[in-house]
Amino acid sequence: MPHALAQSVEILTTVLTLAGMGYFLAALVAASVFLTARRAPLPAFTPGVSILKSLKGLDPNMIDAFRSHCRQTYAGEYELLFGYSSPDDPAIAAVEQLKQEFPSHSIHLIECPLSLGANGKVSTLVQLTPHARYDYLLINDSDITVSPRYLERVLAHFAPRHSAPSHSSPSDSALCQGTTLVVPIAQQNGSGASAPAGTSSPPAQPPQETGLVTALYRGRAQATIPSRLEALGIATDFQAGVLLSRLIEGGLHYGLGSTLAISRAALNRIGGLGPLVDHLADDYELGARVSQAGYRVALSAEVVETAVPAYRWRGFIDHQLRWARTVRDARPWGYAGLIFTHGLAWAMLNVIASGLSPLSLWLFALSFFLRLSVAMTVGAQVLADHQVLPNLWLLPFRDGVALGIWAFGLAGNSIVWRGQRFELNNGKLKRVGP
Repeated sequence: MPHALAQSVEILTTVLTLAGMGYFLAALVAASVFLTARRAPLPAFTPGVSILKSLKGLDPNMIDAFRSHCRQTYAGEYELLFGYSSPDDPAIAAVEQLKQEFPSHSIHLIECPLSLGANGKVSTLVQLTPHARYDYLLINDSDITVSPRYLERVLAHFAPRHSAPSHSSPSDSALCQGTTLVVPIAQQNGSGASAPAGTSSPPAQPPQETGLVTALYRGRAQATIPSRLEALGIATDFQAGVLLSRLIEGGLHYGLGSTLAISRAALNRIGGLGPLVDHLADDYELGARVSQAGYRVALSAEVVETAVPAYRWRGFIDHQLRWARTVRDARPWGYAGLIFTHGLAWAMLNVIASGLSPLSLWLFALSFFLRLSVAMTVGAQVLADHQVLPNLWLLPFRDGVALGIWAFGLAGNSIVWRGQRFELNNGKLKRVGP
């Protein structure tokens, strides 16, 4: 019986290792598609935009992140609205400093005292929205650092289709017109050939209006090992999954909290931000509702940067588990499918289960090569994350930890968020204790 069990484990880990290698190859294709499409020129579309930020304590490098939003080369008008729930919030001083450094900018501090639900950030954003002057709103976290062309590159996706440059290739148009970067299979015409002479083509469908634009992000790690593990996972695993889901599903159907630019028309169509006040994954839910309302969710070529805290192990595990259970709650089948994304971890287990057999060593070497290729293509090339290369030695350990987190994420619905424990059910939070 022990021998039969060992053989079963060996066979299972071999199959999962092969599946993981298939996933790595698919992720490389998805990254290549994105890299090709983002070379497209951008249309000139610079509407007024209101940037909304919810404040809650101090984040690493917060003031520098705020400054990056004030150093835009954007040709249109924009304003920054900062909402706080407590007058004792230390982030208020950072915004006051920002107002002194950039006196010509439209920067406003607004008290948002009402607690409308379990998600304090969304509660603040709901109260900020009526103060916004413009028809386009952009929401991102207080620790997000952006490039000087951030607004230009994000808002260009809202341009009407006729604004796209006439010399763009089909893939270029997908980026410039604010479409998703991959044409849905249902909209493709077979091999792409034109209809034969003498036959009538079906009438063209009106272009799908862009309702929300989101963006990839990289993590800026601190000195601790857990912080570096999280940043490495963001760059080499999470973002690769985003690109692949976009390729498989014919575009994104959710948002990323690094950037949520939304038209006021789309926001009104889905009933505003109010219905999200009890949702943990408010970014995912916002994008999903915009997509379900018939709008396009576009992925910008812009990559922003978030500050990863100097985690200790307990904080790191709590955060990773919160991410895992949030994904499982929002996309249960997608979470189950993540079993095939841990190819390197399965390859390591296969080496152990097979007793260092030549086949297992060969599979491990091939899996490791493909995993490194994904890490360098997505992390270093797509995200321009300069921390990936010096942290590559942590990749096998990080992937082993990630497999454990994935498995433990199946074991319950409890999460820790901002020092409080919640139960997560159908995307909504219920506070259960300290």
